[in-house]
Amino acid sequence: MSVLSTGLEQPIMPSMTIDEARDHLPGLLEILRTLVEFESPTPEKLAVDRAGSFVAGQMKRLGARVQRFEQKEVGDHWLGTWGSGPGGILIMAHIDTVHPIGTLQRLPWSEEGGKIYGPGIMDMKASAAIALTAIDALHRGAGLPGRRISLMFNSDEETGSHTSQDLIQSLAKEHDLVLCLEPALPDGALKTWRKGIGMFEIEVVGRMAHAGANPSGGVNAIHEMAHQIRQITELADDEAGTTLNVDLIEGGTRTNVIPARARASLDIRVKTEEEQSRIASGLDNLKIQHPEAQLSLTGEWNRPPMPRTEIMMQTFERAREIGSGIGLDLSEGGTGGGSDANFVAPLGIPVLDGLGAVGAGAHTEQEHIRTESLPERTALLAALLTEW
Repeated sequence: MSVLSTGLEQPIMPSMTIDEARDHLPGLLEILRTLVEFESPTPEKLAVDRAGSFVAGQMKRLGARVQRFEQKEVGDHWLGTWGSGPGGILIMAHIDTVHPIGTLQRLPWSEEGGKIYGPGIMDMKASAAIALTAIDALHRGAGLPGRRISLMFNSDEETGSHTSQDLIQSLAKEHDLVLCLEPALPDGALKTWRKGIGMFEIEVVGRMAHAGANPSGGVNAIHEMAHQIRQITELADDEAGTTLNVDLIEGGTRTNVIPARARASLDIRVKTEEEQSRIASGLDNLKIQHPEAQLSLTGEWNRPPMPRTEIMMQTFERAREIGSGIGLDLSEGGTGGGSDANFVAPLGIPVLDGLGAVGAGAHTEQEHIRTESLPERTALLAALLTEW
């Protein structure tokens, strides 16, 4: 029997049904609206800390031991813990968004046609409200399980989790299961694979010269960059799911001057470690076309791939079994986007991703969630916490 199986012969008796979760919807919406109206773009530390202090207060209200991990340039990270002992379940969410201060004035909280709109509502203010409501509901009802439950809110996920990655991995190693509350796929599916992400900048240095009077005296950095971009894009592999995109490019000073510099930003997505190694080797071996041009490459692999491994499939199957106990038919899928679950998967620790609200328009001004998904995801999270 798999270590992730239960061997239960009787159907799972849910700790909270979806109908019971609907009874908690007014309180969930109150928390959610408060969070949406705390605008919290990642670079604005004071704004993010206001949202962080709010969720910390909610965790304290629910009896958690709360720790604050102070940061200098981004918002502080927060951890609430219920219960004690080794192992247990870690829930991950983030409180930062991509929407700049002032977005709320143009796009205030609104409800229409079974949907709720607001900046950052799907990615991922709704997840914080779901987690807090699930724990509150268990407190009021069947009670929290005897195992340790940890709820972490980090503040820099949207810019790469640079200050929280070590904390995420350290906490994950202390737990038996990690639940990442990133939004679900549009059809409600959980995410059993994600691509790894590389963010790089390539710079070419040439030599400036008059484009009309002395063109041969220059080394055109933009021409050389075009040659490099051709080499880079040839590394893509559709079958392997590997993409390389030049997202930003700049160079030159004016129209009658041979450009001495050009820069380009690369966005790289890979599904496997093997593809990551192949692409890294390809970037290291880019060939200069003009012998006098100089080439430099900077950047990093921000997130490793989260492949659909055997342990990932077993973890999803257990979640599907638990979901069926509350009337949810869970499905699975993947995405080219990264999340904090990418940092957990290589550790060999069971992780579930995409447990947040169902909606659409993340990172856009049409961002919204389906209201009905809130009680469904709240009941699912409560079931995972009690039945795993």
